[in-house]
Amino acid sequence: MAEDTVLDMGSSFMDPFKGLLLTYFMPESCYDEFFLSFNFLDVPCLKIVLSKGLGIGIILGSALVKLPQILKVVGAKSAEGLSFQTVILELLAITGTMAYSIANKFPFSSWGEALFLMLQTVTIGLLIQHYQGKTSRGVLFVVVFFGLLVLLLSPVTPMSVVTTMQASNMPAIIIARLIQAGTNFRNGHTGQLSAVSVFLLFAGSLARIFTTLQETGDTLMALTYVISSVCNGIIALQVLYYWNSSSERKKKKKKKKE
Repeated sequence: MAEDTVLDMGSSFMDPFKGLLLTYFMPESCYDEFFLSFNFLDVPCLKIVLSKGLGIGIILGSALVKLPQILKVVGAKSAEGLSFQTVILELLAITGTMAYSIANKFPFSSWGEALFLMLQTVTIGLLIQHYQGKTSRGVLFVVVFFGLLVLLLSPVTPMSVVTTMQASNMPAIIIARLIQAGTNFRNGHTGQLSAVSVFLLFAGSLARIFTTLQETGDTLMALTYVISSVCNGIIALQVLYYWNSSSERKKKKKKKKE
């Protein structure tokens, strides 16, 4: 009797949150396991909740992950150290992942950050062109990109094309990061590259390995995030390595202005 009372109290206490939890964090079987049976150590359910929580955290973080980069470029009125070719290749990888996930009807929590990263990466591409004195080319780039995106997401595009795009993500990511790493090496500094954005991208790609395997079981997507983590890690190491040289460079610029 007492046990039934406790169960009823637990159930009624969680009722206002039940819809939210079932929609975003867990299936009903796990809700029952946690809040009716009070078995909070159920490993399969813990994995699901951790994966869903990480996925939502990554998506929320992705809405701002490249904002420091955008603000840094706008504040400096310069895109020095940023490669437009890298932006193009990043967009290829991001768009491929998004189209592949939508076509396979994967849950939004497993790929949603791609949408926000895409919008921010397009903005960075436009800014690079603008600060190089090629604003009209930048506008054309935006128009062409979104035109191709609409075509890619339409039923006209065969699934084989979408799968091929996802498979091409790996070489695209590797080449994109090598171009950026090469630019940093030649310059001897990371220019307007934002350390905050770099480290957030690295952390996000690492977390995505787990969430992808847990929520989709798709090895192609998981392998893409493994490659992405390694490549983002290389750029993160460069940011740390060139940290002092970048600081000294900023001091010299200030002295020249004075």
